[in-house]
Amino acid sequence: MSEAKLKVILLRHTPNPEETISMAAKLCYSLSDIESLKDKIEAKDQKAFVERLMKMGHMSPIEHASFTFAIEGISRACSHQLVRHRLASYSQQSQRYVSEEAGFDYVIPEVIKEDGELKRYFEDFMSEAQKAYNHIVKRLNERGIKGESANQDARFILPNAAETKIIVTMNARELLHFFKQRCCNRAQWEIRQMAEEMLKLVKEVSPVIFSKSGPGCLHAPCPEGEYTCGKIEEVRKRYGVKK
Repeated sequence: MSEAKLKVILLRHTPNPEETISMAAKLCYSLSDIESLKDKIEAKDQKAFVERLMKMGHMSPIEHASFTFAIEGISRACSHQLVRHRLASYSQQSQRYVSEEAGFDYVIPEVIKEDGELKRYFEDFMSEAQKAYNHIVKRLNERGIKGESANQDARFILPNAAETKIIVTMNARELLHFFKQRCCNRAQWEIRQMAEEMLKLVKEVSPVIFSKSGPGCLHAPCPEGEYTCGKIEEVRKRYGVKK
């Protein structure tokens, strides 16, 4: 057992995403056959066109670019929030087929880690949960209930802090929405950290699409209304957005 560390990897993405998006958008208005249209698009930088497309709010072509992430070192509490974003595909490490007998890693919130007494209490609880899990598996094994049949019931005792691994695929339009929601100061700290790491990675491979991506207050008034964090200038400065 040990403290889990966040790790986000961009596994795959649509090659030349701006070209793919331009192809989808221009096909809607073009008399050209697909091969001719493809040649024209590949021969020209599509940066200005994609920027104009997004400014117009013509977002359906953006859906043709997709990105796949491998994420580890997040808690089950975090993954429960992540999978609420329905326009995505998920493959998560199973607590039924993957035994935790050797020791589950876990995530400790910073506010708990900063308090020595709370941190010890938290870690002691994780140790007790591990002991209880192993005891349940052992007793079930003795009754002839083994493998995933034992794991699937023993896992009920595992805490939300337990680390999980997940592969996520989202299209660019859904990612823009995801970043707007989860990079916000009001998002829970763990999913916000994960979203910020994901945003850094997609900006490297598709800077045009995600140039203005981030929390909803970067280029407009705070969408949270009366629930605003009140730190809009601080947030914009962190993202390098000028007044």
